[in-house]
This record gives sequence, structure tokens and C-alpha cells, in this order.
Amino acid sequence: MPDFRFAPLNPLRFPIVTRFYKSHYPAGKPKKDEVIWTAEGETGLCGAVRFKQFDTFQLLTGMLISPSFRGRKLGVRFLEAVDGQTQSTPCYCLAYRYLTPLYETAGFRVIGKSQLPAELQGRYSSYCNSGKDLIPMLHFPIASR
Repeated sequence: MPDFRFAPLNPLRFPIVTRFYKSHYPAGKPKKDEVIWTAEGETGLCGAVRFKQFDTFQLLTGMLISPSFRGRKLGVRFLEAVDGQTQSTPCYCLAYRYLTPLYETAGFRVIGKSQLPAELQGRYSSYCNSGKDLIPMLHFPIASR
């Protein structure tokens, strides 16, 4: 299995991540106020995940694995690598339904819409009303799994 490096984004590399999202997931626009982690292999950037920060929680958003690396368990390894981030502050995720098992392997559990913070309930409804098949999830630290 190839060797990958997982690390918080060096702010000087923000333009590279922006281009990465634009190439593979144009709807996912990184913002400088987000905590961004990257996955890099021998050929360069092959994954990124963003954490939008709120006052009392965070939202894992826009996880992206380069199409040429999908199906190789890189997403699982990436979620393991950011475990410290997901445990630092309550972490929610609005996952595509087909990715629910992936997030469950990393300690996320399906929750009801009413269990989302008020700041996320409207966002979740809006995404679903636009046709996205999403499931609300919350990360549970290792001690409570």
C-alpha cells in the first residue's frame, strides 16, 4: 500500500487545495477560516478534508479523495489520521448516505435531524431540499463508543 502523509494544511499551500477542490469537487470551496487537513502521496495532493468551526462544535465538510485514489481505503486512513481533530470539539458530519459506513468506521454515528445544533438544521434541510441524500452524523470519542 502506498505511503501517505496526513497533516494540517500549511496556509501557504491554500491555493493548491483550492485548485484541488475546483478540479474534483467544485461545490466544495475551501475557506481560510476552516481547519483543513491534507493527504499527500508520492504524486502530491490526493485528499483534503475541511472542518468548519462554530462556537461549541465543528462540522466535518467537503472530504475529498482524488478519483484515482478512491476504492483504496484512503478515506478510512484519512479519517483515522484526523481523529485528534474530530475528538477535540464535538464534530458533526452531513454525510452522503452511501458514505455512512465509511464514517461509522471512524466513530461517527447516525443521529436525528433534531439532534443537530440549530446552526446546522437549516443547512441540512436546505441541502436535502436541493436533492442531496444526506445523513446527519456525530462523532463519538473512543471512550464513549
